[in-house]
Amino acid sequence: QVRLVESGGGLVQAGGSLRLSCAAPRLIFSEYIKYNMNWYRQAPGKQRELVAGISSRGDTNYAESVQGRFTISRDNSRKVVYLRMNTLKSEDTAVYFCNAKSVLGDSDSWGQGTQVTVEP
Repeated sequence: QVRLVESGGGLVQAGGSLRLSCAAPRLIFSEYIKYNMNWYRQAPGKQRELVAGISSRGDTNYAESVQGRFTISRDNSRKVVYLRMNTLKSEDTAVYFCNAKSVLGDSDSWGQGTQVTVEP
């Protein structure tokens, strides 16, 4: 299991921006680059859903609902993945979770989650 530490959540008005960060402090560089990193979210009463992912090679994918508004990126030297969220909407309100999946498929780890609340 990989320890993941998220930060950056908070309260913002609709139309505003936030940047989430997720660090993997106990991994060394050569280990970190073997993980695909993802951001999921879970709103009250709803299932957890994939928001964005970035592969070990830097390929990205997004949920349709956030395409064009959110940007996922990673800094392998710092072992951090970011989620830049622009033009936030009230429906983006959720707990956001960082996820690390090894490229070999033998490890799947989650952060503790960070709350994002968007006021209308």
